[in-house]
Amino acid sequence: MDIQENFKSGYVSILGEPNVGKSTFLNAVMGEKIAIVTPKPQTTRNQVRGVVTTDTYQIIFLDTPGILDPKYRLHDWMVKTAYAAAEDADLVLYFIDVNQRRNQIELKILERISKLGLKTILVINKIDLIPKDSLLPIIQEYSQKFPFLEIMPISAKLSEGISELRKLVVNYLPLGPQYFPEDQISDLPERFFVAETVREKIFLETSKEIPYSASVIIEQFKVRKNGNIFISAIVYVERKSQRGILIGKQGEMIKRIGRLARVEIEEFLNSSVFLELRVLVKEGWRRSDRKLKDLGYTS
Repeated sequence: MDIQENFKSGYVSILGEPNVGKSTFLNAVMGEKIAIVTPKPQTTRNQVRGVVTTDTYQIIFLDTPGILDPKYRLHDWMVKTAYAAAEDADLVLYFIDVNQRRNQIELKILERISKLGLKTILVINKIDLIPKDSLLPIIQEYSQKFPFLEIMPISAKLSEGISELRKLVVNYLPLGPQYFPEDQISDLPERFFVAETVREKIFLETSKEIPYSASVIIEQFKVRKNGNIFISAIVYVERKSQRGILIGKQGEMIKRIGRLARVEIEEFLNSSVFLELRVLVKEGWRRSDRKLKDLGYTS
């Protein structure tokens, strides 16, 4: 690792409940899409790492699953993943949605942050959705609730306050080495981003339990002699009825998902892509530790 004089670096965990805009912020601060985003809660299941590098600092942002009251073993895994990212971080950005009611989950999160002694900045997101005079009471409420280092209102969707928040983060980073090359934006493999893109389209195109019951595994990823890429992916669902809905009449639904995903994957990989999707049933996978492990949900 290169160690430069007065160079700052560190890991910054983005923590909060589902659907508060954590992934939208990560994409905004990165200046490009590396995390999938949908209007539905619980879209993020894994840590997604984004690396921002300048001449004077390097920030490794860790986007995390939304913290919720677990109903499945998958939820347990997601909550553990989120807290693991926070425990290893130099700084935590705790995100709230101005329109989301404060509840018992928030109290648990703040208690956990306090117990771990984590340096934390409160990020009040979606301020574009409320009148400006409604913001001050929220800031006052939270300044009394927890000893945050800073309280920063932003709109991740509109990219308002993003550069100011990044400057705040840099102020609290320790001196350290450059962990990643300056042109690297993430340490996650291409297969991960491909699988996530397919899963995003499932979230956007289907409803009810289908997106939550779907998990995507990349079976093959081959660069052909002509430079084109062949990708074979399996979409696992929990029940035969879900498989039928996801495939759709005459295969139209899964074909549509494949088309939408392929366009974005080609842009990401900067190459022509042939994407093959199959839908299989793995009954009750969200409730089984063994099946979760089979699908790659392991620490």
